[in-house]
Amino acid sequence: MKTSRTTIFARVSTVGAVVALGFSLAGCSAPSGHALNASASLSGPVAIAAHISPASVSGGAFLPNHARTPGAVNRAVTQANIHRTICVTGWTSKIRPSSSLTTALKVKQLATGYAYRGDRVKGHYEEDHLISLELGGAPAASANLWPEPYASAEGARVKDRVENKLHALVCAGTLRLSFAQHAIASNWWAAYKTYVG
Repeated sequence: MKTSRTTIFARVSTVGAVVALGFSLAGCSAPSGHALNASASLSGPVAIAAHISPASVSGGAFLPNHARTPGAVNRAVTQANIHRTICVTGWTSKIRPSSSLTTALKVKQLATGYAYRGDRVKGHYEEDHLISLELGGAPAASANLWPEPYASAEGARVKDRVENKLHALVCAGTLRLSFAQHAIASNWWAAYKTYVG
């Protein structure tokens, strides 16, 4: 498959460098619903590995275009209240956006360049939260939602595993919430290799 700088899905080979970026930002947070952008200072919205150049990666993991989907956090979730929010069984079902909202966004995104190898069939994608709801991701912000293909070798079903692992680590007190958010937003595949293996 041929790729260019404008390719919507970035294929990343240097996962260690991106993980290191996530680690350096671990103590920072961003306001709810705001895209995490590259020009922000550390006291405001935080830079999240924007403009990763496309390159091959073993197995074919695809990342969202960070210009369109940089990730966004839910202001209602903080490190101080995780045991009243994300660590409570069933909490995410209360904030999950309607399927009508996510389906409409998926259709729009697929029509405007997010189609994997030109495939626009809605059922071939999960409209996924880059920063998952269980990690305090913004529920309905378009900056946090993207159509993740089931077809790629390391696609939607694989990403679910790292979301679950990071959630378990955050709720166990092993990993700070902001650290987990930055790790998955900057490069979910690098986070997978680090935490799941």
